[in-house]
Amino acid sequence: MIPLFQPAIPFVMVLLGPPGSGKGTQAGRLAEAYNLPQISTGDLFREHIAAQTAVGKQVQKCMEAGQLVSDEVVLEMLFKRVEHADCVNGYLLDGFPRTLAQAEELQRHQEGRARLAALCLQVPDEEIIRRAAGRRICRQCGAVYNDRLSPPSSGSVCSRCGGEVYRRPDDEPEVVRRRLEVYHLQTRPLIDYYAGQGRLALFDGNQPPDVVYVALKKWIDAEIGRYSE
Repeated sequence: MIPLFQPAIPFVMVLLGPPGSGKGTQAGRLAEAYNLPQISTGDLFREHIAAQTAVGKQVQKCMEAGQLVSDEVVLEMLFKRVEHADCVNGYLLDGFPRTLAQAEELQRHQEGRARLAALCLQVPDEEIIRRAAGRRICRQCGAVYNDRLSPPSSGSVCSRCGGEVYRRPDDEPEVVRRRLEVYHLQTRPLIDYYAGQGRLALFDGNQPPDVVYVALKKWIDAEIGRYSE
């Protein structure tokens, strides 16, 4: 596929937003629309563990011990990944950086190599909790449903494969509230950091996914046009 745009240096987009805000879904759609790779640290973890690389073994050891993977290891994986040929025009970072220290290191690494913009989806905490409470996932194929918006056609049976549809333990309201507390603690500095650099764009994520996507794409198209002049 021919790239939709070929900037002088890569255009890197950071997708920010609370858990359940839809940033993963939007990142996937935008990656397809602009023929750019969608990169998440979770996917990188799984790939390195499956391949049993030296880094993957470190990650697996941390996860099995219930420990957080160090920034050093996360950044090593990320920086190796973005050297691949599919990142020559840019890429989307889904759920990274998570901390100010990671954002600063990413900035140092990309200085002069890429243009970076942070796109933040804003969704009220109570809406995130409502979304999580209604979310159901198929154990077999991973299809995602919502009791209010898109329920399976037959109770707890997946419409796609017939597997069992269930609610994950981390979608329980109290668990979601704790995750939101961590998000606000870690991400507020990131929002201020990118805003201070003039790299932040805020979007109302409390709308239908198609409406959010149109708003994101309109902003990106304008940036690409300005960037390509």
